[in-house]
Amino acid sequence: MALAGLDTARMAANLPTPWMGVYERVSVFAVMLWIAVLAIALLHAESWRAAYRGMLEDSYLDGPVFEDRRSVWTNRLSQPRDTQLVVVAEQDAETVGFGCAYAREDATWGSFLDNIHAHPQRHGEGIGTGLFAEVVKWCRLVAGNCGLYLYVFGLNRKARRFYEHLGATDTGSERRPPGVGGEPRDIHRYAWSTLDAVRLGPWS
Repeated sequence: MALAGLDTARMAANLPTPWMGVYERVSVFAVMLWIAVLAIALLHAESWRAAYRGMLEDSYLDGPVFEDRRSVWTNRLSQPRDTQLVVVAEQDAETVGFGCAYAREDATWGSFLDNIHAHPQRHGEGIGTGLFAEVVKWCRLVAGNCGLYLYVFGLNRKARRFYEHLGATDTGSERRPPGVGGEPRDIHRYAWSTLDAVRLGPWS
């Protein structure tokens, strides 16, 4: 299994194709970007459909979730923020997991783990833990004096146990609509006050 960070601002410059002209480089970059967007968006939608029944509206999960995620990832990968990390887990040329984080997102809580997903049929194989370890490694490099935090549905007990296993503390919840709309839900903030509070270990 390979873990690869996606930094689209540098991908074009690092293409191992010195014989190509500018037009060819741009064309190859566009194809690479499209493939990355499609692979991550498909997995994101599939993961949400498997995990978020009863938390997000069925009309959204059975309807526009893929198009919505494709729009999000097109923006993230074509216009990445300077503080953004996207890391992807691949096996046999298949995308089996991904994570996305933002350094120093909040003055109080630190860096923000926005997404971490493993393929629904690959849970228990260490993909999520491996992705999380890569995020923590990156945070140590770019924001080592900050904590790390994320938001999770109160009803998503499996995810909450996963983050607790990794050393996160439930700092409280608020009832509000999910970012993609729907009825208000209890949303919990999980946080590590420092990166030294992270506990990496096998999860099942």
